[in-house]
Order: sequence, then C-alpha cells, then structure tokens
Amino acid sequence: MNQLLFLYNPTSGKGGAAGHLSTILDTLTKEGWLVTTYPTQKPGDATCIVRELGPRFDRVVCCGGDGTLSETAAGLMDLEEPPVLGYIPAGSTNDCATTLHIPRVYKKAAALAGSDAQPLAWDIGTLNDRPFVYVAAFGAFTEVAYDTPQDLKNTFGHLAYVMAGIASIPSIAPYHIKVEYDGNTLEDDFFYGMVCNTYSVGGMKNLPTDRVELDDGLFEVILVKKPVNIFEIGAALQSLLGQPPASSANALLSFHASELKFTCEKPIPWTLDGEYGGSHEVNVVCNHRQALQIIQGPVHDKPANQPEGTP
Repeated sequence: MNQLLFLYNPTSGKGGAAGHLSTILDTLTKEGWLVTTYPTQKPGDATCIVRELGPRFDRVVCCGGDGTLSETAAGLMDLEEPPVLGYIPAGSTNDCATTLHIPRVYKKAAALAGSDAQPLAWDIGTLNDRPFVYVAAFGAFTEVAYDTPQDLKNTFGHLAYVMAGIASIPSIAPYHIKVEYDGNTLEDDFFYGMVCNTYSVGGMKNLPTDRVELDDGLFEVILVKKPVNIFEIGAALQSLLGQPPASSANALLSFHASELKFTCEKPIPWTLDGEYGGSHEVNVVCNHRQALQIIQGPVHDKPANQPEGTP
C-alpha cells in the first residue's frame, strides 16, 4: 500500500482543518493511501518534518494556508527525489489554491490531493537560496501579511489584509534599487515590487502581466515606481489590481525574467509567500524550473472561489 504523509496546520483559517480532519483522512484513505498524520507545532516545522521523513513516502499532502504550503515545498526542495505534493487549502487568502484550481471544500480538495491526476511540473523560486512557491515581494504592503495577527486573519479572512494594508499607506517609503535581470539593467526609486509565479497575490486577481505559466522557468515581475502625489498612488494601486490607471503616468513596470539581482544601499525587507523573508542590501532571485510535482485541479473548473463547506 502506498504511503502518504499528511501535515496540517491546526491554526490556519479559523482552525478549520482540525474540524474536518476525520473527513480528510477518510477521503485520503479511500483514495488508496496509508496515511501518517502530523500536526505542525511551530513556524518552520513542516520544512523540518518533510526534510526528515519525506523520503519514506510516496506522496506528501499538506493542509493549511499558503505559508504551510511554502514550508512543505521548502522541505521537498532539499530532497534528491521529492515525492509528489498535494495541497488542501485552509488559510485566509489561499492564493496558491486559486492559481492551482484547487477546491475550497475539504472533501473535494482531499480527493484531488490523493488522486492519480497528472501532476504539474511546478517552477519554484529562491530568494538568496531560500525557497518560495509563488511570490517574493518588497515595499508597500509587504509587511501586512506577516505582521497581521493570526486572530485577525481568522476572524476577517482576506479583509484583514486589506485593513492592515490601508493602515500602512502613510508609512510607505521608496527604495532606490538597481535591478539586473537576464542581461538587462534598470535603476529607479520603487515603492513596491514583486517576483511571482501566480494568478493571485493577496487575494488580488487579474495581475498586470501579459501571461502566467507555472512551468516555463520565468517569473512575472512587477515593479511600481515612487509616486509623487496621492493621484499617482491611486494610479499605482489601480495598476496592481490589473485596472487601467486614470493617470497616463508610467507608474508600473512588468516583465518576465528567470533570474534577478536587486541591489540597494540599505537593506530591503522581503516577504516570501506571506512570511518574513529577511532583509539584505543585495538580493538574488532564481527560478528553478519544474523543480517539484504538484497535483492541480482541472483548469476549466473554478472551485477555488467557492466558499468552504462541510462535505
């Protein structure tokens, strides 16, 4: 019988995963797996457990928010032959579930995670050799994800991030950054930047990129220049939401790249998949093409936007 390691974060998304644990385990077992279960105990725990136990299993399935998925993927990246990854979303925003077309109903997500569906060969990024699965970002709003209290996230969900983001606007300060990417160089004052491989960041969809492919070895890069007044801030926010800005000012740059180097005279704090990613003057971001195999949902379905419900 094939072996499956199931990790879940008991604090994600109002603790919903724990309440549906019996259904999840029953569903995975009915898919033909012998399941070993582990509730994560602290930040970084999933990475350590997967790194230690992963080689013994044929599949690893994690249940939690984007941070839990990121930790699990980081552990798999350290393995010579990582098993296929399955994901059951249980967080506040779940950008990866949206991108991977994974249902927000626990039973359906568990059935998909344990199925024999053809896995996606998924690009994984690293920032200064630290893995991330869908976004590395700096500047405005990036502290929101890891500074927003868990109880606020659990109570208000995605609205918690929006509330905290609005509160952070007065403290926005730009960084003067030299950006080198795939033989090109640009230099300017930027108040926000992200390097991503996703259709959704912080719950925002319709990002201003011309295409997103999860397995092409290229990141989608978005850089927002320093606004000089409140109107340009509005234009920048409209651009981030994928809407035509009212102003004709070139507030936003977007392009594709496989490797980037960000150089600044002062340390830049980064967030990786919604968690604090360190602060350095020089930051190197690399795309590891098709580094992991992950189960994704049918592209023609739109289950990721469905509300959670009892199976």
